[in-house]
Amino acid sequence: MKFVVSIHQDEDGMYIAECPSIPGCVSQGQTEQEAEAHVVDAIRECLAVRTELGMPLTVMTREVEVTA
Repeated sequence: MKFVVSIHQDEDGMYIAECPSIPGCVSQGQTEQEAEAHVVDAIRECLAVRTELGMPLTVMTREVEVTA
C-alpha cells in the first residue's frame, strides 16, 4: 500500500512525519529521512492495531481548494 505523508520541522528542529489518512499516525526523527523511516514503522503498527480492532484501515482524505 502507498500512503501520503507530510513532514515538517518543528520549533526544536525535529522533523515530524504524519500520515493524514490514518488518524493519530505520527512519528519524528532528527532528519527528514529518519522521520520518514519512523513513520513507515508507525503506519505498519497503526494498520495492525486498526485491523485487530476491526476498524477501517484508513479514513477518507480529500484535497480542497481555498481562495484567499
